Formats: sequence, C-alpha cells, structure tokens
Amino acid sequence: MRISVIGCGYLGAVHAAAMASLGHEVVGIDVDEAKIEALRAGIAPFHEPGLPELLTEAGATGRLRFSSDIAAAAEATVHFIAVGTPQVRGSNAADLTYVDAALADLLPHLAPGDVVVGKSTVPVGTAARMQDVLAEGAPGAILAWNPEFLREGFAVKDSLTPDRIVVGLPRDADAAATAEAAMREVYADALATDTPLVLTDFATAELVKVAANAFLATKISFINAMAEIAEATDADVTQLADAIGFDARIGRRFLGAGVGFGGGCLPKDIRGFIARAEELGRAESVAFLKEVDAINLRRRQKVVDHVVDLLDGEPFGKKVAVLGLAFKPHSDDVRDSPALDVAVRLKGLGADVRATDPYAIPNARRLHPQLDFRESFDDTVADADVVVLVTEWDEYRYLDPGALGEVVAQRRVVDGRNSYDPAAWHAAGWTYRGLGRPQLGE
Repeated sequence: MRISVIGCGYLGAVHAAAMASLGHEVVGIDVDEAKIEALRAGIAPFHEPGLPELLTEAGATGRLRFSSDIAAAAEATVHFIAVGTPQVRGSNAADLTYVDAALADLLPHLAPGDVVVGKSTVPVGTAARMQDVLAEGAPGAILAWNPEFLREGFAVKDSLTPDRIVVGLPRDADAAATAEAAMREVYADALATDTPLVLTDFATAELVKVAANAFLATKISFINAMAEIAEATDADVTQLADAIGFDARIGRRFLGAGVGFGGGCLPKDIRGFIARAEELGRAESVAFLKEVDAINLRRRQKVVDHVVDLLDGEPFGKKVAVLGLAFKPHSDDVRDSPALDVAVRLKGLGADVRATDPYAIPNARRLHPQLDFRESFDDTVADADVVVLVTEWDEYRYLDPGALGEVVAQRRVVDGRNSYDPAAWHAAGWTYRGLGRPQLGE
C-alpha cells in the first residue's frame, strides 16, 4: 500500500520504517528538517535498538523516504497521524495542537476514499471531533483510529509483531468497510500469524490505550505503596511481590517496587485521563489515579532520603555516583525520568553529583546542564561516598560489589530499582538501602 506517516518522532519514525519493511511504500513527513535529513541518512534521532538497521534496510529498498513537504502525502491512500500529544504546561490535559495541525495540513492533499488513521494518544472524544473536521474539509475521506502500544526499547519488535491490533471504525457501514479493508491490508503480515484484531468504535479505541497505561501505572504504584508499608514494618516487598505474583489473577510482571515509572507516556497519559474524566463529569471514576501519580512521585524522594541518611544528614559536598539517567533501560528518553529527577534533587541539596548513562547523557544535559555528567563509569564511581542505582541497565545491575568496593570512598549503595542481592552486597562490606526491603549495615 502507499502510506504516509505524519510526524517522525519516536512513534512515527518507528512506524514508518516498520511499514516499509513489511513491503509498503511509505513516506514519513515532519516539519523538522534536521530530523528528516537524519532519517534520510538512516540515522535515528533517538536511541531505539534495531531502528538504525531497519531504517537502512528499508531505505535501501526504495520503499521508505522522508520529506518535510506535506504535499508528499498526496501520493498515499492511507495516512497515519503519529504526532506528539504532550501535557499542557500548568495542566493535566493533553495538548492536541500538533494533532489538529497535522490534520489541517493534510486536508488539501486527501482524495475521496483515502483513510486517515489516528495513532497518537488522545483524550476520548477526539476522533469524533476530527471526523467532523474531515467530513467538512475532505469529503469522502475516512477516519479510523489505531492506537499504538509500543514499549520503548522494544518498539521495533512491537511494530513488526504486535500483540494485538485495535481499530476504531466509523459508524457508517460503507466507510467502516473501507477502513477495515485498508487496515487489514496494512497489517496483513501480523494478521496472517493470528495476531488478535479488535474492531470497535472510536471512543473504545481511544480508551484502550489510556486504560492500558492507567492499569500498568496502578499496578506499579500498588507495589510501591506496599513498599511504603514494608518500610514501616521491616518486611521485604520483593518477596511479597514474588508471593502474590504466583496468583495467576495478579501475575508478577510490573510488580517491581522501586523509584517508580516515568517517560513520555505513563505519567502524561494518566494525568490526561484524569483531566478528560473531569471534563466528562466523571472525575470520581478515576480519582484513584491521582494517588497512583502521588505514590509514584513519592518514591523519588525516598531514594533521595536514603542517600541523605547514608551521608549522616550532610550531603553537601559529598560525592554521589548516580547510575542511570533515562527513565528506563534501552532508551535515551529522559522525559519525566525518575533517575534524572533524583540526580537533580541531590544536586539541589549540595551533593557533588556525578551522573552517567550509556545513551541518555546528551538529552539529560540539554535539560539540566548544571549536572556533572561522566561518560566513563569508572570516572563516575571513583571515590564516591554513595552509589545510587536508578536506571537498571544491565551494566549496572550486574556489578561486582567486591570490585566496585575497591574504587569507591565509602561502600554505601542505594538500590533504587531493587536489582541487587542485599545479602551479597552486605557480605562484600556495603551498607545497603533498597526500597521496601530490610536495610543492611550501619
């Protein structure tokens, strides 16, 4: 099929490359000329495992190209809108400026029978409004809604082999049939392997994405709430999670207590969901999400508190090695990153913070140039008074506590992801602090 992808940020760039690799003729369109030039050269503008190779391979076939001219979309018959929907400054609501602009710019280049497909995460009710705009500005063009479920670090895999495909269709039967046929052709490879296909209405398709993220956020904050109770009772939240995780109704995934979630999706999506529910007069239905958000933010301060405690309440001038800046491993995304937030808070207390990350230093430096970033792990931990793990990259998770102890000034560690074996670190002479786990040493 001939496909255009409007917006070549994280979602759009991955989607465009994936669609081309599946055999479609794809043009990715973005107003950022520098980004377009990088993508044309096969350079991903962000760290995502497998994406550079996918860009190079798809580009070599001639099926993938990029343009800063929206008129290039006129060649396509299916148009994916994949622009960002950031949180409005000073509000919980989602900013739909880029979605509205993308549709407005696309309208003059649509033909009757074209299918416009929303992939951006939007408040429920957005698609219905966009359908009205489409009907007036491009009669005969059809809207569908196809939410994305990409996990940063695994986005290429999730695009090529999704665990489900959700498509919201218009109420008009003929339009719905046309949109469904187009989407079945777009995702023919995945459907051939029995990937579940959920055909539904606009509102349900919009809700699927935010409901999924709200549930995941709730599960993470639940176990972090249990960590707070564990800290007050000297229980071990990791063993607690193992025990309740054996219940098939609960499951162990996303029950990892620690510094909490971040990134460009979960925090803004649950806040946007709260804002939209309030607009609908259903604030009470998602009131619990405010506490989910609050629990999540509290865990960042708990990590800071542990560091201060290990420094006998005097962090000023003490060397603190912060391991990780991205909100999760396999990503360079520092949006709403708990790791970066912890580093900034410690710096604000006067600590001599040295922070490192395999990929996220450039993005972190743009946001917080006041921090001391170290490319070298050895430079980061040398003579440290406290080591703090906040992003669980493999190179930080599997450290040898004995060898590390030889280069630090004090054997003190705060395990913000509960990734270490407390007994092993204590046996190597370390004072260990985890989140919701018994504290060992001093």
